[in-house]
Parts: sequence; C-alpha cells; structure tokens
Amino acid sequence: MGIQTIYQWLEDAGLWSPDIDLERQAMVKSGGSTDTNLYFIKEGTLRIFVAEEEEEKTIRFGYAGNIITALDSFITEQPSDLYIQAIKRTRIRSISKPDYLAFMQATPERQLVWDQLLQQLLLQQMERERDLLIRSPQERYQRVLQRSPQLFQEVPHKYIANYLRMTPETLSRLKKS
Repeated sequence: MGIQTIYQWLEDAGLWSPDIDLERQAMVKSGGSTDTNLYFIKEGTLRIFVAEEEEEKTIRFGYAGNIITALDSFITEQPSDLYIQAIKRTRIRSISKPDYLAFMQATPERQLVWDQLLQQLLLQQMERERDLLIRSPQERYQRVLQRSPQLFQEVPHKYIANYLRMTPETLSRLKKS
C-alpha cells in the first residue's frame, strides 16, 4: 500500500478538493507562508525550493501520482521558507491537514499506511542528505538517474543541476560521459 491507496481512499470518501489547474511557473506555496495542505499531483510536475539571496535551491520534485507538501509547515503549522512551484502545466488536488489526519487516524490500517509514508519520506531525505555530503557529482547524477529516471523527461536540466548542486554545464558533461 502506498500513495495510490491513500489517494483512492480519500477519493472514495470525497475529501479531495476539485482539480486545481496550474500554469507553468505558478506558485502553490510562497516562502514565508503557512500551508498545511497535502497536494496530490494528477499530472505535471512540481518542485519544492528555498530562495537565498537571489539563488534558488531545489530540494524535491513531485510528479504525477505523488503527494507533496511543505512538510515543515504541514507538521508545525508555522510559516515555512519553502516554495512549491509548478514546473510546467500541472493539475493537482488538495486536502487540509485536519481532514487528512482525521481520516487517516480513524482506523489502525490507515494509521499504519500514514506512518509508513512518513518513514519513507524520512529515509528519502536522509539518503539525499548523505548524497549531497559525501557523493561526488558523478555519483549523485548516477544515483538520481537510477532512483528517478523520469526526472530527465519531466524536469528542465537547469532544475536538475540545481537539485544535484552542480552547474548545468557539469550536468551536461556527466550526461555525455
């Protein structure tokens, strides 16, 4: 069980918002705001990033079939410096934190699925941190290619390079080698 199961449970319960269509570059969440919604990506691609002194640092991507959120704001219900932006035309649905948690905590099975989803997210984040701290650019490129081959079809290379903490030129060289 995973994201598709959660999506379908919430769909069957009528808890998702109607579809929200986003144009390319549209912001779902701006830095400094509080956002406790979860978003299901029906089609398109989103990115989460932070902006520091006119430089953006991409943290995560979300594709069709993924759930994405500004997790720090979702958990703490406080403002977050994270931005969520559509990379291309994207269609999403949302659900509020209170509705989501009430539904997921209503049965032990749903609570277990929610716990597993959080654990997977935590492990992914730890893996990414390790990659950035100890892996070479070549290794980071190879690992993201293995984990998310669709990335290179869905996301412009400037965002991938940023996510991998390298220049677009370095990414281009690595792709050619």
